[in-house]
Amino acid sequence: MIIDEIKKANVQAMKDKDANLRSIYSVVINKYMLATVEARTTGKEVDDAQMVKIIQKTIKELEEEKANYERVGHTETANNIAAQKAVLEKYLPQLLGEEEIKKIILSLDDKTVPAVMRHFKSNYNGQVDMKTVSDVLKTI
Repeated sequence: MIIDEIKKANVQAMKDKDANLRSIYSVVINKYMLATVEARTTGKEVDDAQMVKIIQKTIKELEEEKANYERVGHTETANNIAAQKAVLEKYLPQLLGEEEIKKIILSLDDKTVPAVMRHFKSNYNGQVDMKTVSDVLKTI
């Protein structure tokens, strides 16, 4: 599972005394623990698909934080955040490109917006950026 890899990387970051990586790994592990507690109330477990969502959300938060630091001129902190983001992106599955998305849309019988979005959400969750799907759909 992804969380096991992240925990191993966290231990390695501790051994290497890399506070920058350790901090982002700790954030992801804490979010995983919170999701685990929430999932237990419904009798479920956190799987890799949910971990991908957690990582994607964390990356989005890092992008916003980086933009804010760049706006105020803290380039060193912004560079640290960029390094954290790059590390987390390694744990995400490869996203489908625009051409692949276009081929999938063209192969569908129902090309209406709700049907296409539902198809991608149910069959390609975590493998596509839904905004990209929407943009490609608008060009068809």
